[in-house]
Amino acid sequence: MLLSLAQWLQTLSPEFGFFRVFQYLTFRAVMGATTALLIGLLAGPAVIRRLRALKIGQPIRGYAMESHLSKSGTPTMGGVLILLSIAISTLLWADLSNRFVWIVLLVTLGFGAIGWVDDWRKVVNKDPEGMRSREKYFWQSIIGLLAALYLVFSISESSNLKVLELFITWVRSGFDVDLPPKAGLLLPFFKEVSYPLGVFGFVILTYLVIVGSSNAVNLTDGLDGLAIMPVVMVGSSLGVFAYVTGSAVYSKYLLFPHIPGSGELLIFCSAMAGAGLAFLWFNTHPAQVFMGDVGALALGGALGTIAIIVRQEVVLAIMGGIFVVEALSVMLQVSWFKYTKRKYGEGRRLLKMAPLHHHFEKSGWKETQVVVRFWIITMLLCLLGLTTLKLR
Repeated sequence: MLLSLAQWLQTLSPEFGFFRVFQYLTFRAVMGATTALLIGLLAGPAVIRRLRALKIGQPIRGYAMESHLSKSGTPTMGGVLILLSIAISTLLWADLSNRFVWIVLLVTLGFGAIGWVDDWRKVVNKDPEGMRSREKYFWQSIIGLLAALYLVFSISESSNLKVLELFITWVRSGFDVDLPPKAGLLLPFFKEVSYPLGVFGFVILTYLVIVGSSNAVNLTDGLDGLAIMPVVMVGSSLGVFAYVTGSAVYSKYLLFPHIPGSGELLIFCSAMAGAGLAFLWFNTHPAQVFMGDVGALALGGALGTIAIIVRQEVVLAIMGGIFVVEALSVMLQVSWFKYTKRKYGEGRRLLKMAPLHHHFEKSGWKETQVVVRFWIITMLLCLLGLTTLKLR
């Protein structure tokens, strides 16, 4: 919005030439992060008071950690604050003609809407389980598949009209259209290694990454500040990849696929970082507010969508290793319990409690120790992911 305004002012008079600074992506990224941070910090207290007035408090499951029982009643759905900060900042500073900005925003807000319904059922209906898994996965799948069908063609084309033409061509050809190498699965640490996926392969991968990352972040969000800081670090790192793939010069030099328009996602990533840090101000132990599913599902979906656009799905798995391990811990725990119950008549557990962060709490770690150590691990993983920019 502000970019269009600055361009219009420049056409009026040479006196407004200083508005050319708005053309610089890095300037708008910094301003986007600052704007989201200020919105979050200034609006945070009012949002928390409003949530308390509505008695939107976090219900604690009966099988939860005993040390968490004191958190019952802490305002949840604080993710609304994050989403508002991201949306306002992105709409102010991003190029609103950019197709990638809109698809990431729509996926983020769509997953946020699913999380909002889930949280609302928990706090209004007093149901700690919220939205049932099948219903939640159904709506996540709808959004994920729609995003995948759009992205499979928008990676190759630069306008929505051409995307539509390519989609029609794909249908008329009997669902047989070759995608360019940049739409393949890229492997980090290797030069120009790309495995062709085809349209259906790309759609399936995109669906798994978006829905998987959304649920992985949601499972990680179990301790004060545990999920939001890794989201900030991983999101910021993906912003660097977006800047590189969006630049014809940097992408050529670093042997990355050039994806016109992807650089504008740096604005979204910066806004996500600013909003996340503002939320951490209120979410640090002892938390004044929880983000709830409305925040966790949305932020995870955003990370997955950005990773797909910049073709760094494998790097996302590396940098978001904490999210991956947390999700795997739940899957393995449930699978092993069901298997042993069926075989031995009694369910057994691999971990003391899942997700993984609760296992460490049960092992004697304090909540703050788990959180900070997971932050440190994520920082190292993000640095490892960023080394793929040059080590190819």
